[in-house]
Amino acid sequence: MKKLILIIFVISLISCSSEKNSKHNIIKNDNYEYKNYTPTGNEIVVSRDNYFNKLKGFWLAQCIANWTGLVTEMDKVGNVGKIKSGPFYTRNDWGKEDQRAYWERKAQIRTIDFVFEGSDGRWGADDDTDIEYIYQHLLHVNKTSKLNGKQIRDGWLKHIKNKEENFLWVSNQRALDLMISGIIPPATSDPKNNPDFDMIDAQLTTEIFGFYSPGRPDFAVEMADLPIRTTARFNAEWISKFYVSMYSLAANADPNLDIKENLLLIAEKSRNQLPNDSYASKMYDFVKKEYNEGKPWETIRDNVYQRYQVDHKDGYDHSSGISKEEIEKCNGCAAAGINFAASIISLFAGEGDLKETIKIASLMGWDSDNPTATWGGLIGFMIGQDEVEKAFDREFSEEYNIHRTRQNFPNGIDNFTNMANIGVFITDRVVQEELGGGVDLENNLWYIPKLN
Repeated sequence: MKKLILIIFVISLISCSSEKNSKHNIIKNDNYEYKNYTPTGNEIVVSRDNYFNKLKGFWLAQCIANWTGLVTEMDKVGNVGKIKSGPFYTRNDWGKEDQRAYWERKAQIRTIDFVFEGSDGRWGADDDTDIEYIYQHLLHVNKTSKLNGKQIRDGWLKHIKNKEENFLWVSNQRALDLMISGIIPPATSDPKNNPDFDMIDAQLTTEIFGFYSPGRPDFAVEMADLPIRTTARFNAEWISKFYVSMYSLAANADPNLDIKENLLLIAEKSRNQLPNDSYASKMYDFVKKEYNEGKPWETIRDNVYQRYQVDHKDGYDHSSGISKEEIEKCNGCAAAGINFAASIISLFAGEGDLKETIKIASLMGWDSDNPTATWGGLIGFMIGQDEVEKAFDREFSEEYNIHRTRQNFPNGIDNFTNMANIGVFITDRVVQEELGGGVDLENNLWYIPKLN
């Protein structure tokens, strides 16, 4: 009899433990009212638990890719104007010492290789991650899915330093200066106010909005519209919306296709964000054609350099959108256009492999930490944190030092778990209030109505 009671007791403990573990990642925002929802059968169904792991994969892989790309940032910008950066890198340069960036008198002694923080380290914020962090924070604390101009301005002025080093450049810096003078977005990207509206800046600050509207790029782009137009207009704006669309569609990837096939598919679907008469769409089509012809990525990159930065084909002529000083510095080496073309090369040539994509993007040239962060973050999201660590065969720190570059946050040292939780909460609001769907806390699911 005693043995029977003991067995029943042990079974009871196991049952309780299993129930607790199965509910472990069912997070709930206690400050938000979840409403009952009856599925119709015409929804995208997304696991909140899996999404949590995917968002952690995004932050982790984006940090790895960002810091890896910084090693080669602006080392190679072509031999135009006053700048002579020498031959572009090739795949054979991986593992060798990097050369100096165009603004450096001499190169830092660094190896072109992956940059890691170990399990006891701390990832530093950089401009490819920190303004996305600001926007996520602002959406959460303002309890909204769409930020207005005043909320963006107040957030930038609170969290970005304006006198000492603030890790802003080009259009982002001009937008901040305009905000300080009292101007509110989107006037901060108006060509009359901001001569650098066609720079890369909006790409690296707004991609994350795609994740808040899973499988619904229509609202993701709407949600990101004002943050994008805080710094960008025309081609730079459309390019940024292309990335937001890709991030949104990645949440509803086809499970019957591999990562490469899914990336090519969602890129093609996001092509509709680029007007057919824009230089951005023509860049995309040119790179796609070169890739489909089987050319090595180095050849495609060299052809892109000649076609656009030297010959100014397809309307890419720097006649507007890039200030005179930026053209004189390095022929617009941080421009949205040339970096978009470089980014698409690394997307296609990387073929969905996280490590290979980061390597190629790092060696591509120009503002190389931006495409690395973009695709590292997207592929990291698609495979999740566990697979990111498996790809590199190691465990990584979850700590993130937002106060390295920004200020006045409740947690100067944050972590990817908390950051992913907040991402889930923002998505809860979008799904329920903006997309007309439902949050099933019992089964840890989102029901997202499909776009008709």
